[in-house]
Parts: sequence; structure tokens; C-alpha cells
Amino acid sequence: MRAGVSDNPPPAGDISRLADRLFRQESGKLVSVLTRMFGIERMQLAEDVVQEALIRAMQTWPYYGIPKNPAAWITQTAKHLALDVIRREKLFQDKQPGIIDSLENWSPDSTPADTVRFESEIQDGRLRMMFACCHPSIPHDARVALALKLLCGFSTGEIATAFLTSEAAIAKRLTRAKQRIRDAKIPFEIPVGEELSTRLDAVEQTLYLLFNEGYKASTGDSIIREELCSEAIALAELLAEHPVGNTPRAHALIALMMLNAARLPARVDAMGNVLRLSEQNRSRWDRSLIARGMSHFGQSIAGNKLTEYHVQAAITAYHCAAPDYESTDWTQILSLYDRLLEIDPSPVVELNRAVALAKVSGPKAGIDAVMSIRDRAQLESYYLFHAVLGEFEAQLENGEVAARHYEKAIALTQVTSEQEFLSKRIAECEALAGKGASV
Repeated sequence: MRAGVSDNPPPAGDISRLADRLFRQESGKLVSVLTRMFGIERMQLAEDVVQEALIRAMQTWPYYGIPKNPAAWITQTAKHLALDVIRREKLFQDKQPGIIDSLENWSPDSTPADTVRFESEIQDGRLRMMFACCHPSIPHDARVALALKLLCGFSTGEIATAFLTSEAAIAKRLTRAKQRIRDAKIPFEIPVGEELSTRLDAVEQTLYLLFNEGYKASTGDSIIREELCSEAIALAELLAEHPVGNTPRAHALIALMMLNAARLPARVDAMGNVLRLSEQNRSRWDRSLIARGMSHFGQSIAGNKLTEYHVQAAITAYHCAAPDYESTDWTQILSLYDRLLEIDPSPVVELNRAVALAKVSGPKAGIDAVMSIRDRAQLESYYLFHAVLGEFEAQLENGEVAARHYEKAIALTQVTSEQEFLSKRIAECEALAGKGASV
């Protein structure tokens, strides 16, 4: 057995899941630090080094076991690979001594002073990467995709799902964005002045998309990927700790994410099955996280501009404040959705408003609201659109119609636990339809 690794190598599936989680957690940090060293025009090289470190983990760990500190193992491997690149590539000759010195002194588990410097480099690098990805020279539709890829380790497929588009379209966006960075010689820095506010909006949108992918995953066995939610919150807090990101809007975003994350422990049962809001055990909600979210919400009201994050945080706060499902103030929540539509008149917001309307005025009103959504065609590939209609029809005891909607929904989700949940709803609806036919 090698030093620093555990005995009895675990199953390959366990290693694959661990490697995926670590790639999520560490890739953005490592790519940011290496990009600062290599130069942003060589960002792809930084990505390749980090990807190779992950491949080495997948090749080595099945035989020698998982290291006691897997994150440090990947970091050290990336460091050694980067040193190899620096010494081999002629393009680094002018900067070689300085880069090698930085790499030689780069270790996450050295002395306390070195560790502080290492963490400081990571924080600075990630902030710079956030803003570089959202430079105005990069096409707007590619900014968020690029940040999700570089900072968060998203695959092109996951980004495509988040944007309701194809992998090919996302791949083109990423290629164009990286080419623009090289051609425009975009600086690896935190902007100032008027340029800051524009890029800050895109950074916050990126973090919210990252959180949403964790809160309601687009692929995989589980609907929840808690590590992505935690990563989004950590990045948002990092942003808000810096003077350029310490804004009411940023605090509203953090509040929204924390209040939603507080409910994660109750969103699935012991078997990983999805639980609806009405079925959740609210004693399992994280009250300390709710308190932190409310604190950030308090800080968010310091400004004079109401944003979509403020309104969404307020909606989530009403859910968190209700002692039980029956006590939920749906009238206030509906009013907030009306306000949100003034800020963000998107089909998804209209769909969410229809759910709130159904709670106030009944499922028939909900169906009418869904059918009157502008640009409703954009939701045809969104599984929740069909699931919501199925729920409304089930409440009206139209079992056969509800089952058809659920069947469309199940064909559009790649999350195993969602598919199982929808299958159960289909079975319930078919039983309801059968009961109606026998009467």
C-alpha cells in the first residue's frame, strides 16, 4: 500500500462518484490558480492540466485506494503536471522561473502561513475568473456557460439542460468565448467603474444557475446535488465579502439560496424519493441556515432597487416562516409572483405563478393560467410544465388526462428519483381513471 492511501480499494462506482464530486469542488479552484500563472490566453491549458489530474485519480485510486486527503492528492498531481508543462513548452521560457517558483511553493497542506497564502490565491483567482468569464467582449449567451464550465466543472450536457438547448449549441458558445478571450486579450482582473455592474449581474446569474442545478439536478440518480448548492453559496459569499460584490442584490441572492438550501434535508425520504412541499417534515429544515438567510435578506433591503432575487427570496421566506403546509400564505406568495413578473416576464415565472394561483383559486384557474402563458412553446421541453398540468388535472380527478401529462414529463427528465416519483403519480392516476370508469 502507498503512503497516505487507505486499505482495500473501494468499488469503481464509489471512486467515480468521489472523483466527480472532487472535480466539482476543486476544478474551479485549480483552473483559476493555474490560469493566473499561465495567463488567461492559455486557459485551455489550465483546464487540460486539471482534467489530466482527474484522469490520473481515476486510473490510480482503483488499484491503490483513495488517498486520505483526496483533494490534496489532486492538487499535488495538478501541480506536478503543470511543472512538466512549464519545463517542456517553449512558450513559457520568458516566464518560466517565476511560474516554477510559484508552483514549487504551492501546496495546500504545507505550513499554516503557506496554507493561508494558498487559500488567498484561490479566492483571488476565483473572483478574477468569475469576472473574466463575464467580460462584455464575450457574447452574452456564452458568459454564463463559460463560467459554469470553468468555475463549476459543469459538462456541456448539464449546461445545455440548464439553458434548455442542445450540447452542440453550448459547445459552440464555449469555443467562441475562449477564442474571444484570446483575440481580445481579456485581462484576468476584477473590473472597476461602470463595467463592474454589468459583469456583476452575469456573475450572480451564473451562481444562481449553479445553485439551481444542485437544488433540482438535470441528470443523475438524485434530484439533489447538495455539494453544488454549497459551492454556489460559498462563491456568492466570497463575492459579497469583496467590496465590489458587497451589494444589496448579492445579499438577496445569498438569502434566496440559503433559504432554499435549508429545506434540502426534507426534500427526499430515506430511500431518495422526492417529497413534495406538502409532504416534507419541516422539523428537518435547517433552522440555522434559515436564520443566516434571513440575516442576508435583512442586509438586502439597504438599497433602493427591487430585483428578482429580492422577490424570490421573499417568496421563499414565506414558505420558511409557515409552521406547516396548511398555514402557507399563498395569497401573499401570489402577489409576489405578480411583482416578479413585472421584473422577469419569463415563461418559467408564469408557470410558477400558475401554481400559486391554483393554491388560491383552484386547479382550474391554474390550468387556465398555464394555457395563457406567453411563449408557452418554450416550455414544451421542460418536464415541470407537463408535471404541473398533470398535478392540476389529478386534483380535478381527471386521472386519464393527468397520466398523459405525467408520461410526457417522465420522458423529459433524466433524474432517476424524478422518474420514479412521476411513475408513482401515473399509477395513482391510472387507478383513479379505472375507479371512475367502474362507477
